[in-house]
This record gives sequence, C-alpha cells and structure tokens, in this order.
Amino acid sequence: MVTRTRLYHDGTLVSEDVPVREVSGHLTDPASVVWLDLYRPGAEEFALLGEEFGIHELALEDASQRGQRPKLDRYRTHAFLNAYAVTVSPDGAELTYSEIAVFLTGQAMITVRKDDGFDIEGVVARWDESPDLAGHGVGFLLHGLLDHVVDGHFAAVQQLDDSIEEVESLLFEGGRRQIEAVQRRTFALRKSLVRLRRVVLPMREVVNSLMRPGLHLITDPLVPYYQDVYDHVLRATEWTESLRDLVASVMETNLSVQANRMNLIMKKVTSWAAIIAVPTAITGYYGQNLPYPGFGRESGLLSSGALIVIVSLLLYLTFRRKDWL
Repeated sequence: MVTRTRLYHDGTLVSEDVPVREVSGHLTDPASVVWLDLYRPGAEEFALLGEEFGIHELALEDASQRGQRPKLDRYRTHAFLNAYAVTVSPDGAELTYSEIAVFLTGQAMITVRKDDGFDIEGVVARWDESPDLAGHGVGFLLHGLLDHVVDGHFAAVQQLDDSIEEVESLLFEGGRRQIEAVQRRTFALRKSLVRLRRVVLPMREVVNSLMRPGLHLITDPLVPYYQDVYDHVLRATEWTESLRDLVASVMETNLSVQANRMNLIMKKVTSWAAIIAVPTAITGYYGQNLPYPGFGRESGLLSSGALIVIVSLLLYLTFRRKDWL
C-alpha cells in the first residue's frame, strides 16, 4: 500500500507524509486538517482506518469494493463519497474510468484509490493553486477533488462531441471503408456515452447533497465555489444527454443514407435491365421461324439493328431525365 498525507494548520500547509498512525494525534488540535491518501489498501489498512478515525464498517465495506455507484452516504460522525474520474482514448471513442472513495470527517479527508488511473497529482495542484482557501478545512480539500473530477467529466463530454462531429462528416461518403468506419465508431461512441452517463448523472445529486445544510463541511465563503462545480455538473449532464440523442440520430441517418443508396442502385439496375430487355425482345421476335418484314433479306437485319439502337437510346435518355441513371 502507498500512502500520502498532508497536514494543514490554520490554513497553512505545515507537513507532508505524516505516518498514518500519527495522523489522529494531530487531529486533537481543532486548527489542524489532514488529508490522507491510500492506494490499494488491504483489509489491515481498512481496519486501521476504522480504529483511528471511527469510520463505520459499512462505509469501509463500500470503499473496499469496486463498482459502487457515485453517491454520498452520511453517518453520525462522517460521510462517505464515491466518484469516478474518466478519460477518453485519443481516437475519441473508448471511455475508461477510475474509481475513488472518500471519507469525510470534521478535520480529515481520506481518499482511497483503487487503481492508478486517478490523477491525484492534478488534485494536489489545484490545492496549491488556491492556498487562500485552505483555511476552510475539509471543504477546501473536497472542493479541489470534486472540481478536478467534474472538469474531467466535462472534458470527456467535449472530446466525445468532437468525435461525433468527425463521424457526421463521414456520413455521406460513398466509400465502403467510410461506411464501415461510421458503423464501428457510432457503436463505440454510443457505448462510451452510456458508460459516461452512469458516472456523470449521479454526481448532480452528490454535489447537491453536499450543499445542503446539515453536513457542516462547506462554509459560507465556499458556497459559490461549490455552486460553480454544481453548474459544471449540470452542463456535463445535459451535454451527455444531448449527445446520446445525437448519436441515435447519426445511427438513424446512417441507416437512411444506406437505404437511399440501395434505392438508387436498384433504380439503376432496373433501368439497365429495361434497356437490355429491348434488344432481347427484338432479337427474340426476329428469331421466329416465321416470315416477317425483311425475312431472308439484309434489310431485315438493318431494320432490327436500328430498332434496337433507337429504342434503347430513347429509354436511356428517358431514365437520365428522370435521374434514374
């Protein structure tokens, strides 16, 4: 297990990498706030958390298991938050996410990372960029974390939107490779948006619950900052919903384009079949074992050939004028 700690006192960073067993001792001072980060902790480490910080066993169980939905659970002395950071592949189609669990007490924020996909350095950088807010304790630490997570959601939605625009530009290309690319990427984008929606949509309730009175983590000066995060959550949620509709529209348009192309092909095939039927009918007629105009004479061959050319040409010009060829 890899651990990382930060100790703030009166809004000032005073120490880093404090041993885990010494953290609770610093919290006897009401002016102290601690951040403790755990990477892939085991059963012993979770037991230690329960002893040192009085974390409820149900919260510890949720933190130890993968696949929890984004949520905020309140307990008597602390709260448990679960969230996901997301990233999109360079081709803009595949979505990956990293789960993080957070314990919140009056003087401590404990993060539990279950894989190496979460950019914890980005969170630390946000804290360092706003040292003037550090005096607001755990609310300051939580804001930096949520702001980083939600901005990642927003960036992922924007990247998926750009990918959908690229697919739209291929919709009316006639090549087989373009058609196959549209089908593959549309399916991949739809799958990514479904997964993203499961992560983004519950965050609206998570942030809204944090802003309600009673949790005593967010001080009045921090309310505008959390309101800004909530606004980003709403925009990411609405954008995700609109992109799902847009992808469905792209899929339907792709099917319509393919159907239209098939209709054009059928019209052309039918038109050419009609033209080819003319010489077939005429030569079949002149192939009878019965006397007919020009029978046994060269004029009969010339007249039949001229009839084939004239009627076929008339059909071709008629079909061209009607845009069937």
